[in-house]
Amino acid sequence: MAKSIVSTKRLSKQFIRWLLEENRRKRQGRYHKEESHRQHPWWQVMCLTGVDYFSTLGYQPGIAALAAGALSPVATLILVLLTLFGALPIYRRIAAESPYGEGSIAMLERLLSWWQGKLLVLCLLGFVATDFIITITLSAADATAHIIENPLAANWLHDRPIAITLILIALLGAVFLRGFKEAIGIAVFLVAVYLLLNFIVVSVGTYQILNHPEAIAQWQTALFARNSNPLLLVGLALLVFPKLALGLSGFETGVTVMPLVKGSSSDTPQYPRARIQNTRKLLTTAAVIMSFFLLTTSFITSLLIPAPEFAQGGKANGRALAYLAHLYLGNSFGTIYDLSTISILWFAGASAMAGLLNIVPRYLPRYGMAPNWARVSRPLVLVYTAIAFLVTIIFRANVEAQGGAYATGVLVLITSAAFAVTLSARRHREKHATFIFGTITVLFVYTTVVNIIERPEGIRIAACFIGAIICTSLISRVWRSTELRVERIEIDDIAQQFIAEESQGAIRIIANRLNTGDIEEYSSKEKEVREDNHIPADDPILFLEIMVADASEFAEVIKVKGVQVGDYRILRAQSAAVPNAIAALLLYIRDRTGKIPHAYFGWVEGNPIQYLLRFILFGEGDIAVLTREVLRRAEKNPESRPGVHVGG
Repeated sequence: MAKSIVSTKRLSKQFIRWLLEENRRKRQGRYHKEESHRQHPWWQVMCLTGVDYFSTLGYQPGIAALAAGALSPVATLILVLLTLFGALPIYRRIAAESPYGEGSIAMLERLLSWWQGKLLVLCLLGFVATDFIITITLSAADATAHIIENPLAANWLHDRPIAITLILIALLGAVFLRGFKEAIGIAVFLVAVYLLLNFIVVSVGTYQILNHPEAIAQWQTALFARNSNPLLLVGLALLVFPKLALGLSGFETGVTVMPLVKGSSSDTPQYPRARIQNTRKLLTTAAVIMSFFLLTTSFITSLLIPAPEFAQGGKANGRALAYLAHLYLGNSFGTIYDLSTISILWFAGASAMAGLLNIVPRYLPRYGMAPNWARVSRPLVLVYTAIAFLVTIIFRANVEAQGGAYATGVLVLITSAAFAVTLSARRHREKHATFIFGTITVLFVYTTVVNIIERPEGIRIAACFIGAIICTSLISRVWRSTELRVERIEIDDIAQQFIAEESQGAIRIIANRLNTGDIEEYSSKEKEVREDNHIPADDPILFLEIMVADASEFAEVIKVKGVQVGDYRILRAQSAAVPNAIAALLLYIRDRTGKIPHAYFGWVEGNPIQYLLRFILFGEGDIAVLTREVLRRAEKNPESRPGVHVGG
């Protein structure tokens, strides 16, 4: 029995060690360094984004037919116009303003400072999580639909869509647990084959319509059955087209993958012109290809597939193009089409999972809002897989039921991007561009609001993700608040001279809150500290002043400059948190001089809870106590730890 318990504990430790094993990433200090990427031609990177973007053809025509009926081609035309003249110009500008893949979220982060910007980013990350998680579950559910509706599939599969979908998601998670890396070559192959097969299906469908013109007459009859006024039909299409917003997915991913796009040797780090131009080619080409297929597939499916087949249980539900492939090209070609669709849908889930694994290290650790285990992929893969399981069970692996949640995530991200671009144009005093982008923003706001009203499950799921992200982020920020939180320290020549002079004897540093900055202030502070701490009058001292910059930041570079006021020598710096910066500087001085420095503080009066909140929100608080705690966590050996003295 005892041996069994020991064996279980050993296996548990081995599993945890494997789970938290650091991925092969370059690190700098305590924080992740930006990962270097192998760069590829823009058209290859387009295929990487295309496994997500183009794979929506697997379910988009069916969802459009269910949502709009005979109006589907008209509503799809409106969606295409919004894609080409709305979303595309927005993201072409975003590519120029965030050439390293930061995207619209980073643009909004820069426009809003302090905690407002951080909270906005956390909310947007909730919608990102909604978008990517639903991409995984919806794509797996649609792949399941293609599996069970294939004529060669066993009959017992028809009653197990949830189980099959969960298996596909589990396989996806297993691949990432093994250490999956983005594979451009696989993406190029999958996209090329899938687009070719879709082109064949579209061509055959168009041929069937031309040979059977009665299909057009039947569609026109259905279209004008309720109203014969073309303007009213367009108005109805405007009301319906927000349900088709799945066809807008892929733009945010297109700018996120910019680090993978090859530029030229003439590119500069400040403005990689060729990379921006190539990314714009990527976005434009993808949008044009997708627009072509959206229009043509919507048209042929609306005219050739009976309306009941789109409904739940129908043979075209979630697989309209596959239905036509089997109907007109036979089961052999249809099976090849099914296999291609299943592959690209499954790989779309891989693209979404990779996006999620990149989002957390890009933002949350920089904010101090992610626990230590969130720096590695495997625990996150387990978390995301569990969430995907839950979403699949809740929606019962239904493609159409998840469309609202997916559309909500996509539309909110595009709307925020439009808003960011509008603010950017206004900041640059571009009146014409501000008006155009503002108008586009209003259109996307309308589309988003209509989608949320008609399909509220999307905003509910997003709210769950937002709440979870904010709660875990704030808990992590409090938990990690006493880390050093410093990437590196840069000291100017005068400050280095002051430290070198001080190191000739005992290093005594007086922490001071800058007020007037005149001789009287330092004289009064010196007298007070010497009396309270019994410092000999002939011992030299250094003043240290930390001014709070943006308290919402976490890790940063501290730049220290030396200032002399009369005979008093002062080290001045800015930081997000005063205690953490003081502790980091004391350790720096210790390592630089080989001597243990001593820092002197005064007691504070007031409610300790109030000071704790001031530290978390404003970077100040009970400086002496917090500095000592940061030092204790950073330096485990008490004999090597800088001294903290409190008098008064």
